[in-house]
Amino acid sequence: MNEFMIVFALAIGLGWPLGRYLAVVMRGAPMRSDGLFGWIEKPIYRLIGTDPTRGMGWRGYAKAFALSNLVIGLVVWMQFMTQAWLPLNPDDIPSMRWDLALHTMVSFLTNTNQQHYSGQAQLSYLSQMVGIVGLQVVTPMMGLAMVVATLRALFGGRDEMEKTGATTAPESVATGHAGEGVDRDVGNYWADVVRATFRFMLPLCLLWSLLLTWQGVPSTLAAGPTITPVDASAGMKTQKIPLGPVAPMVAAKQLGSNGGGWYGPNSSVPLENPTPFSNLLQTLAIVLIPVSIAFMVGPFTRRRRLTALVFGTMLAMSLISTGLSIWSEALSATANDPALMEGKEVRIGAEASALWSAVTTQVNNGSVNSMLDSTAPLTGMVAMTNMLINAIWGGVGCGLQQYLVFLLLSVFLAGLMTGRTPELFGRKIEAPEVRLLALLILLQPLVILGFTALTLALPSIAGGFETGISNPGFHGISQVFYEYTSAYANNGSGFEGLADATWWWNLSCAIVLALGRFPALIVPLAVAGLMARKRAAPESLGTLQIETATFALTLIAVIVILTVLQFMPALVLGPVADHLTLIAN
Repeated sequence: MNEFMIVFALAIGLGWPLGRYLAVVMRGAPMRSDGLFGWIEKPIYRLIGTDPTRGMGWRGYAKAFALSNLVIGLVVWMQFMTQAWLPLNPDDIPSMRWDLALHTMVSFLTNTNQQHYSGQAQLSYLSQMVGIVGLQVVTPMMGLAMVVATLRALFGGRDEMEKTGATTAPESVATGHAGEGVDRDVGNYWADVVRATFRFMLPLCLLWSLLLTWQGVPSTLAAGPTITPVDASAGMKTQKIPLGPVAPMVAAKQLGSNGGGWYGPNSSVPLENPTPFSNLLQTLAIVLIPVSIAFMVGPFTRRRRLTALVFGTMLAMSLISTGLSIWSEALSATANDPALMEGKEVRIGAEASALWSAVTTQVNNGSVNSMLDSTAPLTGMVAMTNMLINAIWGGVGCGLQQYLVFLLLSVFLAGLMTGRTPELFGRKIEAPEVRLLALLILLQPLVILGFTALTLALPSIAGGFETGISNPGFHGISQVFYEYTSAYANNGSGFEGLADATWWWNLSCAIVLALGRFPALIVPLAVAGLMARKRAAPESLGTLQIETATFALTLIAVIVILTVLQFMPALVLGPVADHLTLIAN
């Protein structure tokens, strides 16, 4: 409980100033550090061929986002399939098979880091440093850029919000108040990603890398040593210890809500997480930037009370989820069943593992410091619920984007219940916007339950029970449901117990990963763009006030109804039935 309080106190204490700083960075306003960062950013703008002062409409912004993902994805995919012939491969690791390389690329491109490979054995130093860590740094900033563009569309456009002087905009884009039927300037995608990367993400990664190296996390380009193990007499005469520049990757994976570890077992490996203080640093890093983004909302939109709504509802859901996880593991410990300790973190403590499992699924992080497959069934259900909601803190940018989806739907439902025309800050939410939001909400159960049902109905395509799915009972349902829930939520954690490096898991999960990432970022931007084209009505006494405690409770209720309740049958057949079976025995 002490670590729980310390982590959240530090996240709030550090997140407040970081959020205010991030608001300044993303507004594009002049900063004292312009001279320092300008010499890095200007050559990049020239290389890309963009004018950072030239605005984009929401369509142009979405196209730039899609183009950047396509180009980077193809380059990284090719790198994974040719790494055996590329430099920085001192351990002579072979190239990846095409389907595994595709899944790995899509996983890291979608800021998910779901791993069907073991990093230390199947990726070269170059692939880890460029393909993996590069995506871990850039893709979170892409998500941040998309939510910032959505906020600009909802709250006034770049020129009005940022007050940076005149901007150059295409003829089809209006700065400030977009007239009716005219697309609003939502910023420059390339400038947003570059500024966020160099002025925010990389400095934090550098700081965390130094702190983790200080705690003993490896940071070297030398090949791993070969040692003689203690049990050499049992047949294993030598063993190679995999090293590498682990600390920078761990910093990027935790701060960027990535989660993919240098080592296969992730942060449960002593080399990746050697001390209680390194465990605290990594737990704090998981939640730090999402908390900072919640604090960014008010200064960025110039609606201070909006921060209270966003942060307050996210914190309330987070505290409930974390408390339930710790309670569930404590309840399991009182059962005095030795089987419940299998796979648990004994170096740092079961409570720290429960805290980590809660935080890593509240954020789209997915890293682990113990095996989630070994947690109590109800703890696993809490983790699944966190990912189904996907907006408690959420990933960098994408969590707030999902939160805005629930916010818009809550405004629509509240307006209908009170007999008022649903509108947000003077702009009506009408049929076209609701159709897009409904499509996004319905996509989640269609994808997750569809692939789960297909895999369980035809287990042979997944390798069959006992070989492809380790448990044919209720726990097996949880394993499969968790895998697709984690993929769709762009979380990346797994229940394990699956032979997931097969063509079925690689290709099916790649599809789910993409469907969980790109519509969730683009559709809210499209909805905001459509609303921005409408003429705003002045706020009056009849306007729905969203920055109130009553609306916050309504919002939480809508989130629970639209996520937890519609998946209740799957949760009952999986973790709930698993729990009842366990206590019956």
